[in-house]
Amino acid sequence: MLNVLVTGGAGFIGSNLVAHLLKNHSNSDDLSIKVLDSLTYAGDARNLPSSDRVSLIVGDVRDKTLVQDLVSEADSIYHLAAESHVDRSIENSSIFVETNVGGTLNVLEAVRKFDKRLVLVSTDEVYGSIAEGFANEDARLNPSSPYSASKAAADLLAIAYHRTFGTDVVITRCANNYGPKQYPEKLIPLIISKALAGEKLPIYGDGTNVRDWIHVDDHCSGLLLAMEFGKAGSIYNFGDIEHVKNIDLVKQILNLLEISEELIEFVPDRLGHDFRYAISATRAKEDLGWVPRHNLEQNLMGTISYYKNLFTQNSL
Repeated sequence: MLNVLVTGGAGFIGSNLVAHLLKNHSNSDDLSIKVLDSLTYAGDARNLPSSDRVSLIVGDVRDKTLVQDLVSEADSIYHLAAESHVDRSIENSSIFVETNVGGTLNVLEAVRKFDKRLVLVSTDEVYGSIAEGFANEDARLNPSSPYSASKAAADLLAIAYHRTFGTDVVITRCANNYGPKQYPEKLIPLIISKALAGEKLPIYGDGTNVRDWIHVDDHCSGLLLAMEFGKAGSIYNFGDIEHVKNIDLVKQILNLLEISEELIEFVPDRLGHDFRYAISATRAKEDLGWVPRHNLEQNLMGTISYYKNLFTQNSL
């Protein structure tokens, strides 16, 4: 029996990861998954697949005793629990430090104490804005927001724990995810939801900021590979798939929805707004055998359909 702990497993990426774990272990007797989630606004128990192999523990990664108890029972740990929205970090930075840094410290301490394997899920935002070219895993960290700074701090803690204690931790950094179950504060579900409601679509600055997009399924496949084949103390980037200007992505969504671009409304730019994210995924492809299988043009409509169905259900 493989016992897996997923922190933040009721969120967008976490719940999709749980589904991938179940799919990869079709034998009901060989896998047990415990999900630790505080069920804040972005976490929802309904996101989790219905399975007797999945159990939800409602709790917080800031609870050191709870984290140690759960880690002691697990064979492997995926740590995704985090505050993740830049705008919210600008409004209130403290909860980001408490959860993303303090919570990660609790997980690292427990993993070290019980000698477990950990995949720490981070973000491409720790590299900051990349004017040209692509950031590989050895690029310097240059975070711009309290959110990305807290994630960079967590990454550095993990690296230090590996170097100091030999902790078996692998760090992954991923581009912007899209797909089902994402809380509608992020760009794609926000634009879809507001457009369907006929509301104005707020776009920061002139909308020319560039983001790299990855389907959540491709991210989850990378996380499974990182757990199985990742070298302790190593970092792996997942991205370099779809670089799109925000305004072009919004117009693409509106075109698929057959809704007028007149809803677009440019608003004052976000404080410290990174202009361009771009990471190299060469190491993940070469060392882990990671192969992304989705692209935005072919898979965006599936995401749109998911949120259209939600909108219809909520309107009934």
